[in-house]
Amino acid sequence: MKRTSIIVTLLVIVACVQAQDSLPAKPAAWTLEDCILWAKHENLTVKRGRVNVEQQRINVADARGNRLPTVSFSTSHGASYQPFRATSLSINGSQVTTNAHKLGYNGNYGFSASMPLYDGGLTANNIKLAELNTQIAELTVDQSLHTIEENITRLYVQILYAQETIKRDVEQIELAQKQLDRAQALFKAGLLNKADVSQMQSQLAQDQYQKVADETTLDDYKLQLKQLMELDGDERLTLVDPELTASVLEPLPAKADVYQAALLTRPEIHAQQLAIERSDLNVKIAQAQGKPTINANAGINTSNNTGGGNMFTQLKDQWTNSVGVSLNLPIWDHGRTKHAVAKAKLDRESAQLDLADAQKTLWKTIENYWLQAHSSQQRYIAALSNMEAARTSYELTSEQFRLGLKNIIELTTDKTAYSASQQQVLQAKYMALLNMAMLRYYQGS
Repeated sequence: MKRTSIIVTLLVIVACVQAQDSLPAKPAAWTLEDCILWAKHENLTVKRGRVNVEQQRINVADARGNRLPTVSFSTSHGASYQPFRATSLSINGSQVTTNAHKLGYNGNYGFSASMPLYDGGLTANNIKLAELNTQIAELTVDQSLHTIEENITRLYVQILYAQETIKRDVEQIELAQKQLDRAQALFKAGLLNKADVSQMQSQLAQDQYQKVADETTLDDYKLQLKQLMELDGDERLTLVDPELTASVLEPLPAKADVYQAALLTRPEIHAQQLAIERSDLNVKIAQAQGKPTINANAGINTSNNTGGGNMFTQLKDQWTNSVGVSLNLPIWDHGRTKHAVAKAKLDRESAQLDLADAQKTLWKTIENYWLQAHSSQQRYIAALSNMEAARTSYELTSEQFRLGLKNIIELTTDKTAYSASQQQVLQAKYMALLNMAMLRYYQGS
């Protein structure tokens, strides 16, 4: 029975996995730490979350850029044709110039710049909003990692439990085979009838069937684990079977202590708290729509055209610099600002309710783990006592059967009861270990 424990392994992993960034080579046998570290790098949900984080960081850069002036260059060019234009003469002193240009050209060039001076806090709040969205996206990734770690831990323990069950199935098959061999020998000696031998054969077949069913369950657990780790379905997955390092019956931490610690560390709680701050910013952003905006503007413009003389001289003569300030004062917008503010305030109330719901869910989860751990510990104590009694009864019945004092049905009944008691001990043991590990995981210890 002293085979596996997940508690100490998990406690080390909570700190170690978060500190490692490089992805190691695939090991021949996977520890729980290996599984979590691999999923941390390869899980598609986590990768999508990291992509979203990068997108939010770009949004932060965009929001900060709105504080800077915008500068642009524009130019326009046009051509005209006057087929019926008459020839004109121009006299400059003794020089006579003939002008018969029917094709004309004009060009305009300009630089413009604009910079916000006051926008009711819209830009500043948009920057804070983008930064909050980035933090929430990062917490969403952390929450995905926590969920994956919990699911991998659960599957890891279930796989160990299934492997232990299969080992017990093999022992039961070997025992049933020995009993069948003995029954066949007694049948040949005339000490057993054919029905008793058939009963033994049926018991062996049932044990073999149970082994196949348990192997199918084990394969299903491994498939679920490989999907979380993004491994190929056909890839071989061998888990390390750690030594027993903690007692199934060690005292449980208080539920309130676990809950208070989880409130400070769980990403889903922190994300909901930031969501309330985000809703406050959305209220301010909505209110800013009804405030005046002031912008500074500046520009440089020039132009040239056909018939105006030297091009560079024209550009110089028509060069114009301009600077100014513009004010935009909202007066009536059909109530859009008022409605936007009202919606933002309702979103804040919704965010507060989401936080309360997240806290309630967290307490329910912790309480469920605590109750499951406590119940499993009590069932483990009872199962150990029941298994000892069943073992004693089976051994006595086996000896009496050998002496001819018990029949095959009584032997089979006691064997089935002993096998069931062993299964109960295994189930209670692993359920206790899993739920105790989850409590410490939420406590962060």
